[in-house]
Amino acid sequence: MNAMFTLLVAFLCTLHSAFRTRAELALENLALRQQLATLRRSTSRPRLRLADRAFWMGLSQIWWADTLVIIKPDTVVRWHRAGFRLFWRWKSRSRTPAKDDISPEVKQLIRRMAEANVTWGAPRIHGELLKLGIDISERSVSRFLPNKSRKPPSQTWRTFLDNHLDSLASTDFFTVPTATFRILFVFFVLRHDRRQVLHFNVTEFPSAAWTAQQIIEAFPEETAPKYMIRDRDGVYGEKFHGRVAGMGIEQVLTAPRSPWQNPYAERLVGSVRRECLDHVIVLGERHLHRILKSYFAYYHKSRTHLSLGKDAPESRAYQPSSMGRIVELPEVGGLHHRYERRAA
Repeated sequence: MNAMFTLLVAFLCTLHSAFRTRAELALENLALRQQLATLRRSTSRPRLRLADRAFWMGLSQIWWADTLVIIKPDTVVRWHRAGFRLFWRWKSRSRTPAKDDISPEVKQLIRRMAEANVTWGAPRIHGELLKLGIDISERSVSRFLPNKSRKPPSQTWRTFLDNHLDSLASTDFFTVPTATFRILFVFFVLRHDRRQVLHFNVTEFPSAAWTAQQIIEAFPEETAPKYMIRDRDGVYGEKFHGRVAGMGIEQVLTAPRSPWQNPYAERLVGSVRRECLDHVIVLGERHLHRILKSYFAYYHKSRTHLSLGKDAPESRAYQPSSMGRIVELPEVGGLHHRYERRAA
């Protein structure tokens, strides 16, 4: 019975082959030869080369049969999708690279500034380059350095700040932990028009009387501004209110939990932390006062500001290339540097 069944199957296969076209037989023969060639060079598991994959992807477009053993349709589909991704990645590449008109010397200087000043971005480096007489756009600098933008404050507060810039100051506190896990409070008064820190002080136990005394030291001899922005911290008690009112200052209180309404003060706190305090360990009040005094000297005389047209609060002189070579001057213990031209 088994012999009869085997003969019947062989007969049907032969009959089926007789009615197939010569093209189908040729393709099947080609597929079988390819599989045999692959199996011959494999030891345990067939390993397909890139040429093998290309062969099967091309053959699958015109012919496929159940006689295929080592390749499945899903495998070919997966290869095709991977090839499609690679094709479009190649097709979407930048064909015409941007023209690079920056000299190697300027590129090296930008990299040197970035390495020596880890917290600087493209705007800060661009401001330094402008002060050195190097005519380059901020966009060109950003090719080498990423630039992160900030969300601006609301239009109402922006209008208020712009309209009262010359007669406006702001106050705020921020905390600093010490090496012995004490918490120190830093109070500062910021003048808005030139972003100058008029006064700062450090204490472990702030009070209304202590804060009121800081206002007196910040504005001697009737130099007080017309408006002063502050938050609703409880440290601003009755003694503080009385002192400020006696100096003719009108207090502008920000809404609860709305630090964006005092943006210049918040920006200053962020700059102090990112550019100075995040890189040191504070030992005590005197140590913190000395560190901040060094940083604010750099902040006023050397650091360029976006809002000041890439100038420092205490305006820096323009230095053309004819004045000499560029020298690097460390500031804030080497955390930052100032770049000037000096005659050889």
